[in-house]
Amino acid sequence: MASTPNCVFCKIATGNDAGTEILFQNERICIFKDIRPASDFHFLAVPNHHIDGVNSLSAADKPLLQELKQELVNILQSTGQLDPSAALFGFHIPPFTSVKHLHLHAIAPVGKMGFISRMIFRPNTMWFKTDEAILQSLSNDVPGQ
Repeated sequence: MASTPNCVFCKIATGNDAGTEILFQNERICIFKDIRPASDFHFLAVPNHHIDGVNSLSAADKPLLQELKQELVNILQSTGQLDPSAALFGFHIPPFTSVKHLHLHAIAPVGKMGFISRMIFRPNTMWFKTDEAILQSLSNDVPGQ
């Protein structure tokens, strides 16, 4: 899939949003800071090509999801201040997405999240799932269903 012209994350990933600082990018993914951080460190990892959200994923996308997380872990480690095991990684579930382009959140430290952020990013609720929960759901995919 290509980029979608009106998608803000497609614009960022293709370099058409000069106001966003890219922290990491390769031919598959792009990482940048969330404009509304839920804690001291809040990063988003997106695929460079447009994927609407987690409901559009299949088992074939598992390597992409693993790469999104690994590069977020690398960014968190590069701060020198964070243990990535203490971070929250996850996806909002449609229709609870603010941008309809797949994006993995990395938020740390979790202990500094405010009350509202703790609700918005509450793990494994109907509106937010951890990356592990999404990967597990893809492992349970049965072809043809």
